[in-house]
This record gives sequence, C-alpha cells and structure tokens, in this order.
Amino acid sequence: MNQTELYLMMTVTGRDRLADFVMLYRDKGVDVHVICLGYGTANQEILKYLALDSMEKAVCLSVVTGRKWREIKRALSVRLRIEGPGVGIAFVMPLSSIAGKRELMFLTDGQDFRKGEEKTLKGTQQELLFAISNQGYSEVVMDAAREAGARGGTIIHARGTGMGKAERFLGISLGSERDIVLIVTATEMKKAMMESIIAKAGPDTKAGAIVFSIPVEDTAGMTLRAPSEEPEEE
Repeated sequence: MNQTELYLMMTVTGRDRLADFVMLYRDKGVDVHVICLGYGTANQEILKYLALDSMEKAVCLSVVTGRKWREIKRALSVRLRIEGPGVGIAFVMPLSSIAGKRELMFLTDGQDFRKGEEKTLKGTQQELLFAISNQGYSEVVMDAAREAGARGGTIIHARGTGMGKAERFLGISLGSERDIVLIVTATEMKKAMMESIIAKAGPDTKAGAIVFSIPVEDTAGMTLRAPSEEPEEE
C-alpha cells in the first residue's frame, strides 16, 4: 500500500456500534463521512455463532490516505478490538481521482495529503463514479452524467457527518441528508462525466455534489461503450 495515495475506506458494523467507529475516526483526524443504513443477510444460527444479536447494519464511507489507514487500522485493533466477534469490518479501496481541488481538500482535511498526478491502474477499463449530493438532487446529477454519456446509475440515500467543513472549503453549507449516485463507466468517458457533474451539479450549485472514482477490474451484464463501439456477435 502506498502511504501517500488516497483510498475509500468502507466500514460495516452494527448500528449500535457505529458511534464508536465514528468517534475513533474523528480522534484520528477523519471526520467527513457518508453513512448508509442497511441489513445483514446472515441467518440466526450464523448470528449466534458470531455473537451478533441484530442484522441491522451501518455502512460508513470515508476518504483516507494510506498513512492514515495504517494509523486507523492499528487503533481499530487496539481500541475497538475489531478482530473480535460482532464488532465489524473495515477495508480500503484505491481511489483513482477526485474532481476539484476544493473538494479534495474538504475530503482530506487534516491528513497531510498533497495532490499528485492522477493514478492510472494498468488494465483497468472501467471506473465506478461516486457522486455525493444534497438530498433530492440525484436526478440533477444523473442528467449531467447522461449528457456525458452515462446510461444509468443507482441512487442510495445516506447521511453525511462533518459537513460543517464544507463552508470553509467549498464556500457553501451542505445538509446532512445526502444522496449517493453510483455510475459504472468506461475509463475514457470518466473525465467528461465527472466534469459535467461538477459543472451542472457541483458545489457551486444547489445540488452540492462531490465526485470521486474507483477503478473497476471487470464487468458483466452491461454495456459501457457507445453503440458504434460494441463488438459484433461471433
């Protein structure tokens, strides 16, 4: 893991333990998160074996540097004993880009990150775009993405924490209720799509969207190219 690069940290834990994780992250200088609520799928026998008493889950998304992840990982083990049953799981995925310098500073405040060249992973032909906007503006985000070639997306409702920093970095106030729009796209279309979202639904608009991307290794069941570029049947 490169300590100076950026990663999306995903935490999955019981709703009753979420506050412990958020407090730890805040103590480590990471307090901008997006939180979604959901349910686990384990049956009662598995829940009993894992010492879990509920399938209610919370998913917390945060942006961290590799150096910060090493610090957090150590604290999760020592302070929360995350390896024990029923505590939760945290993992990281490499980010390939974040749209906008102000947005980057907002997401990485306090982590001593300096922007370098955009990372390109060899052989990665698809990207997953995360567009996080104020609640009720997901269609504005999707319309902007469609103008740049997006075929569709998935919308998740969530709550943001640490949004008070937005006024300092972005010059605007962001609500705590958020929409997440997930779009899988071909890598060559990513830049235009992110630029369109920022221009039409970014922090300078009521949508207040922030966009970043994660490399996707492979896909099945969807077409990411324009019709003229699709392969012919054998």
